[in-house]
Amino acid sequence: MKSLKDQVVWITGASSGIGEALARELSAQGAKLILSSRRIAELERVKSLCAHPNQVHILPLDLTDSDSLEAKAATAIALFGHIDMMVHNGGMSQRALVAETDIAVHREVMELNYFSYIILTKALLPHFIERRSGYFVVTSSVMGKIGTPMRAAYAASKHALHGYFDSLRAEVHQYGIKVTILTPGYIHTPIAVISGDGSFLSSKSEQINGGLPADIAAGQIIKAIQNETYELYIGKFIGEERLALFVKRFLPGLFTRLIPKFGTPK
Repeated sequence: MKSLKDQVVWITGASSGIGEALARELSAQGAKLILSSRRIAELERVKSLCAHPNQVHILPLDLTDSDSLEAKAATAIALFGHIDMMVHNGGMSQRALVAETDIAVHREVMELNYFSYIILTKALLPHFIERRSGYFVVTSSVMGKIGTPMRAAYAASKHALHGYFDSLRAEVHQYGIKVTILTPGYIHTPIAVISGDGSFLSSKSEQINGGLPADIAAGQIIKAIQNETYELYIGKFIGEERLALFVKRFLPGLFTRLIPKFGTPK
């Protein structure tokens, strides 16, 4: 089982939710952390809650500012002299019918949920290849494996992550670089949700509000990292999202007939 002690881990989306919970758990296991998001005050709060705040650096980062990301990666490497693990975790959700979703919203979701991950990955890849070691942990979603009503833009961005990082894993295996793709179900987090016209929704769906607590999700993620698991569902053992994954894989015809009702958010 992989030890996390003294591993240098860079986490995006670290100011709340899964990112915050992961930071606290990784610090408790002795990891050295670089925490990134746009909200500096919240990053400071998360740092103060870590077991070893003296081994935590804050690196403010706006994932929507694609022109700044390559330079941010160089800064991150310099903070501890190297990086062992990149946890891609920033992002947004989306809720609207395709017919009511502007093309600009599709592009915004894809830029944040997909292209920001790719830019940072490509910026870190030479560093990992030179060291012949490295680890990319990618927060996708159950929506990266299925598609449901009112989630088309979000599902598309998450499906793209699976294709990209599955291909990357095959390419960098020879350098000892690992890739784990996480497919969380409903997790109780304050994730931003964008509507079809680009405005942000103030309320979360019933499924998110009743989702798995972020600290429990972080524990499942830590185990996946320690076992260097290729891909893992994160969520409740008994839940509709796990059932959806099972039916989609083994009974795709039934899934297609059920999903128009099953997938509609409450």
